[in-house]
Amino acid sequence: MNLYRYGESGIRIVFGNSIDLETHEKVRRYYYFLKSLRLKEFIDIIPSFNSCVINFNNNAISFENIVSLITERHGELDAIEIPQPAQHEIPVMYGGECGPDMEFVCEYSGLSDNEVIEIHTSVIYTVFTVGFMPGFPYLGTLDKRLYAPRLETPRLKVPEGSVGLAQLQTGIYPFESPAGWRIIGKTDKKLFDYKKEPYSLLQIGDKVRFIKI
Repeated sequence: MNLYRYGESGIRIVFGNSIDLETHEKVRRYYYFLKSLRLKEFIDIIPSFNSCVINFNNNAISFENIVSLITERHGELDAIEIPQPAQHEIPVMYGGECGPDMEFVCEYSGLSDNEVIEIHTSVIYTVFTVGFMPGFPYLGTLDKRLYAPRLETPRLKVPEGSVGLAQLQTGIYPFESPAGWRIIGKTDKKLFDYKKEPYSLLQIGDKVRFIKI
């Protein structure tokens, strides 16, 4: 674990350089540890694939004081309770108008559409992080046979619920939006609701299985 200054009012805590479950578990535990400190000087805590970023009120506390505080209380890390990951099933309509990039993914991978669907639905994915837009889950790890490059020119708009692939990740667009991922399907599942907490259906660490409909 390494701590770095992240702008005038940020700290980035880095746990590794790879995207894998071991690093993810370190990030997730530390995220809940930081939340458990309940420091009013922390404006936001943002977990990512291999790091946590703390945005803090630099009028109330300094970078050096936060580093000292975190170091002093590090021993509490193993004692905190981590929420059990929720399990989700996401129904997906694959291919056709719902998955305009299915043909490309098949040609790129050398697989049939049925094989792509079978592989995509056979994995229980972990929510590594939520970001890019509210409620967008970055899910991994994707079977290497489904590796697909991003679009060279992103689409200006894909429908809400579009399910995409990008390199070794899969994700779901919670809203109609621009998109650079390869879209292979669509779900009607609501991923973000600002009227109901928690606003995002999927939280860091949750488990997801796609179901073909």
